[in-house]
Amino acid sequence: MGIQEPIIRSYDGVADRGRVEDLERRCEVGPSERVFLFTDTMGDPICRIRNSPMHKMLVAELDNQLVGVIQGSIKLVTFHPNKPPPKDQAKVGYILGLRVSPLYRRKGIGSSLVRRLEEWFVCNDVDYAYMATEKDNQASARLFMNKFGYIKFRTPAILVNPVRYRPCRVSSGVEIAKLRIEEAVYLYRKFMASTEFFSHDIDKVLGNKLSLGTWVAYPRGDGLRVGDFGSNGDEVVPSNWAMLSVWNSGELFNLRLGKAPLSCLMYAKSWKLMDRFLPCFKLLPSMPDFFTPFGFYFMYGLHHEGPLSGKLVRNLCQFVHNMAANSSSEYSSKNCKVVVTEVGGCDPVKHYIPHWKLLSCSEDLWCIKPLKNDSLHELTKTHPTKSLFVDPREV
Repeated sequence: MGIQEPIIRSYDGVADRGRVEDLERRCEVGPSERVFLFTDTMGDPICRIRNSPMHKMLVAELDNQLVGVIQGSIKLVTFHPNKPPPKDQAKVGYILGLRVSPLYRRKGIGSSLVRRLEEWFVCNDVDYAYMATEKDNQASARLFMNKFGYIKFRTPAILVNPVRYRPCRVSSGVEIAKLRIEEAVYLYRKFMASTEFFSHDIDKVLGNKLSLGTWVAYPRGDGLRVGDFGSNGDEVVPSNWAMLSVWNSGELFNLRLGKAPLSCLMYAKSWKLMDRFLPCFKLLPSMPDFFTPFGFYFMYGLHHEGPLSGKLVRNLCQFVHNMAANSSSEYSSKNCKVVVTEVGGCDPVKHYIPHWKLLSCSEDLWCIKPLKNDSLHELTKTHPTKSLFVDPREV
């Protein structure tokens, strides 16, 4: 008797929604020797790709049960920063959300899902397919690298900063101002268009309702106003400045810590007791309750220029923390417990971004595969760049 092949088909929002949510509950996200994170999609299984220009979700059925899922998105990005436009562009397909029911693993279901999603990429003229995983997720790395020919491409750093009681100090010598969308689009296209993986539909990203805005920071007293940044094509910028945008990921899905080492549990419970009986300790950094569902802000499009710009980056990050923590702010989110960003592994800016090492990942792993034969040689020649644009729609 032969091995039964799974049925791979497109996701049906009516018939499959409940079954996909049940599958997600049975699949832990994260390697077994570390903390488990559970995702609450809040009733929308395709929430993580819904805002992408093109997206698709596939499901696998076996024995009349839904046993696997995978998601993918397609977009146009800057891929060859050293080439002139339009040769610097490439259409890339991102693979995410691969899940297989624990009882049906090692039956080729994950491979079937990946293969079918790659076929969809090819039909849409995609140049490269890529995926991201934790560097110690050996099962995922083996599947993509050993079986499907993906190669290690980039190792960005994911930096996580808890939202705490006490507001962070923002220097009085730093001016922080919010840009209009058209101003932000102009600055991103002028200063970040050559950044690796820069999204060419940046206007759609910044105009999305989940994008809370773009802020610039520069030394107070430079004689500039926020309108001076690219207004009417004006190219006036200070010698030191920084910029970032904020995406409210908590409106799409929540996270919850499912399992953690005993030390982490004791640490969290100890802080709860101190918060209750020793309120003076609130002056010290505390750990939020990660064991109930929580949302997060994602900082993206981080750009800075000038020898003093590191300080400006730090002040922008502290400003975003306060924005998340301030319940009276128009941008506040009652369940936002962390602020997250992802930067190039070689980017020195990461040293200016406040974060907790306990919660952060110093090396995320991006693997990539050319889907056109003439792309392999160019791919192996590319070297990591300092800056990397991480699309908030794919977090």
